[in-house]
Amino acid sequence: MEGGRIRKLDETVVNRIAAGEVVQRPANALKEMIENCLDAKATQIQVTVKQGGLKLLQIQDNGSGIVKDDLELVCERFATSKLREFEDLTSMSTYGFRGEALASISHVAHLSLTTRTALDKCAWKASYVDGRLTGAAKPSAGNQGTQITVEDLFYNVATRRRALKSPTEEHAKIAEVVGRYAIHNAKVGFTLKKQGEHTTDIRTPPNATTLDNIRTIFGPSVAKELMEFECKDDALKFKAEGYISNVNYSVKKCIFLLFINHRLVDCSALRKAIESIYASYLPKSCHPFLYLSLEMAPGQIDVNVHPTKHEVHFLHQDAVVEKIQQAVETKLTGSNASRTYYTQSLLPGAATVPSSVMDKADDDDDGSGSGVKQQQGSSERVYAHQMVRTDSRDQKMDKFLTRPGCSKSKDSSGGGSKDDVSEEKHSSDDENDFEKSKDKREQNRREIKLTSVLTLRQQCEDDCHSGLLEAVRNLTFVGCVNPERALAQHANKLYLINTCSVSEELFYQILVSDFGNFGLLKLSNPGNVEELAMLALEQEESGWTEGDGPKENLAQYVSSCLTSRAPMLDDYFSMKIDEDGNIISLPYLLDDYVPAMEGLPMLLLRMATEVEWSTEQECFQTLCRELAKFYAVQRDMEEEGEKEEEGEGNEKEEEKKSGWKWTVEHIVYPAVRKVLLPPQHFAQDTTFLQIANLTELYRVFERC
Repeated sequence: MEGGRIRKLDETVVNRIAAGEVVQRPANALKEMIENCLDAKATQIQVTVKQGGLKLLQIQDNGSGIVKDDLELVCERFATSKLREFEDLTSMSTYGFRGEALASISHVAHLSLTTRTALDKCAWKASYVDGRLTGAAKPSAGNQGTQITVEDLFYNVATRRRALKSPTEEHAKIAEVVGRYAIHNAKVGFTLKKQGEHTTDIRTPPNATTLDNIRTIFGPSVAKELMEFECKDDALKFKAEGYISNVNYSVKKCIFLLFINHRLVDCSALRKAIESIYASYLPKSCHPFLYLSLEMAPGQIDVNVHPTKHEVHFLHQDAVVEKIQQAVETKLTGSNASRTYYTQSLLPGAATVPSSVMDKADDDDDGSGSGVKQQQGSSERVYAHQMVRTDSRDQKMDKFLTRPGCSKSKDSSGGGSKDDVSEEKHSSDDENDFEKSKDKREQNRREIKLTSVLTLRQQCEDDCHSGLLEAVRNLTFVGCVNPERALAQHANKLYLINTCSVSEELFYQILVSDFGNFGLLKLSNPGNVEELAMLALEQEESGWTEGDGPKENLAQYVSSCLTSRAPMLDDYFSMKIDEDGNIISLPYLLDDYVPAMEGLPMLLLRMATEVEWSTEQECFQTLCRELAKFYAVQRDMEEEGEKEEEGEGNEKEEEKKSGWKWTVEHIVYPAVRKVLLPPQHFAQDTTFLQIANLTELYRVFERC
């Protein structure tokens, strides 16, 4: 059989392929058009979008405009006023230069423009399809400058259109591009709004300062923590300036605005180098805000290495990056003296005062001579305003809340309903059930003699806060505020507890103490690790950027990384991964507790990328931490089983158990009381936050 013959592609196909390289999404098209406006010396740029730029993307400026005779060539490929010979690339000082932007857009959208120069008596309007005029330019009303309208982007490339994100996400990408150019070009006024709306998403005035625009776009909390940065080197012939955040500010994901010769680009080497410096100052998983403008001789930089000009290459890159890194480190070292901490302790002096002294301080603080002393068997008379609720079987505040749809006939029966009896039984038996399950796990327990594991266990014991331990062992659960916070009482103090932080530490300590002795939590539908990793990379939380490489390659790496370590994960953590790369089970840490499986893809991704596999102790520690984050109560948990139905018995009791409130009260906090060794930092941050002294609160109500 004769092989396929080589043929020259049709010109329309070639142009659409080229357009797909330059215009990947609406934000790419907008970036190219903004650069054209800036090249035209515009001082005011207004962007209007509809449906994230897919239905309409319009940009208007007050620049120099386009001469009527050039309108025929505006959308021709490689037609430009900024480049004559290839050697001109070595002295390029403008944004656009290849003449591909408008040409590419016209091949995948309906494009029209209205333009007027200072010498024209009227504006001229022209429409384009596939890079060519659809008819002669027509006179039109218009101000000096150019207005470009792009409609129905990717109308003829259905695959590309389906691959785009939602209109909301595409609009966010557009806002990001406009905001970054507004910060770098502070002398130019930028406006971004949705079509048909009177309010604007972004508005910066002309002749503003860079710091003013950062405050407008990212908020005052960022602007007040910024330091001016400057670095210059005559030998390497470069100059860098901008603003970097000090050690008081951090965000979950690094915000890095980099302009090289006034062109918005990305440089992963520079970003990672600067972030490595901040890692010594900021908490784990916290990142800085960076805005840098790097200028160097045009002959040292190659701007023609990426279809969208997203990346550039320049000479002596390693030396320039190292020089900037050293300058950032010097700047941060000088600012460390002004560092601010926002903390609130469990009790005054809780971080250093022993529990015995702390108890005495509590007594003195009450001013009543009671409190903890009453619990220690003091024979002093207990007055009404000094009485402390300590019995977890007492009725809770939830009993007095009437939910819509509840049957009122039960209240008139003269006695408690069956649900009330059942709830009190659960409340009193929670800790007994936990003890029974723990005793059951102790049977057939194998002894772990690994030095690394024994060291981690000892670290948990050494880091335990003795004063806070008493509060944890004797706390009385009051109720849930939301999935993240719960109210609890100890003695005559009422605390707001961060359930997410407490549960994460709880599961970490369970993973360390029961290391190698977990039960199996079998998945009803085993999931492929590679497919789950792809789902994780699609999430913004993953932090994936184009500089990290194709997602498919990263997903394959995650699968091979975990599959190669499957025997160890199975033996120590009861995580079974078969030869086909399917995860079958997870460790069973608490009876009746099932983690939110929505976090499983991110867990697998972080296990491959965040766990330190090379060192035994660090490997077990980081792996336990990642698993603990997955098992912890999540902030965005949605309550299930809230819908009340008439009827009594086991069916309704099972319905109540499906809610997150039931899980937090009857599974998580009983385990916290029995197992958790509270670390020192719990007494210094807002994990345990005292919100009321019940004795003083009683006096307030007494006066009322």
